[in-house]
Amino acid sequence: MMIKDLNFTSRIKKNDLLQALKGEANQLHINDFIKTCSFLKKSMEHVHPHFQEEYIKMYTEGYLKGYSDVKNDKRSYQGYVDVKKLKEAIQLLGKQEKLMKAEFGNQRSFKPYLILSLYTTFIQEEPVHPVGTPFPGRLKVRESKGIYYCPVKENNKNNPLAVCGFCIAEQEPDM
Repeated sequence: MMIKDLNFTSRIKKNDLLQALKGEANQLHINDFIKTCSFLKKSMEHVHPHFQEEYIKMYTEGYLKGYSDVKNDKRSYQGYVDVKKLKEAIQLLGKQEKLMKAEFGNQRSFKPYLILSLYTTFIQEEPVHPVGTPFPGRLKVRESKGIYYCPVKENNKNNPLAVCGFCIAEQEPDM
């Protein structure tokens, strides 16, 4: 099963979405990760050198670990996903993929990003950026009493390449 095989006119079980994401993950090849990690390294050129190595390592490990987590997830999840939010997320990711292809051609594989964004948000119910993800200014994504907070969500709400619109984290209130 693939994402395109899901029936968006009825309720979608979390386990069905997981199976679709596994199907998508099975279509990935090592070249997808090489392209994604190469693009990531290039996109970090604007980041302060102090953070570059940490970010690249964190994101590269995150993609590979997330891929393994999706493929090897044997848990049975209870409940349904919010079909409207899932549909909106997939549409946003589709727009982002088109923007990336228009700007960079096929230098980047978008599929790992799509899979992990949907998996963390709709299956694990966690923010796209894991707890502890650092941002400039010594800011980090954090969790308190079951609520996730992000220090940059509000700043990125109009960023066409951000997934903040469907990420479950809330804006850090002190920002």
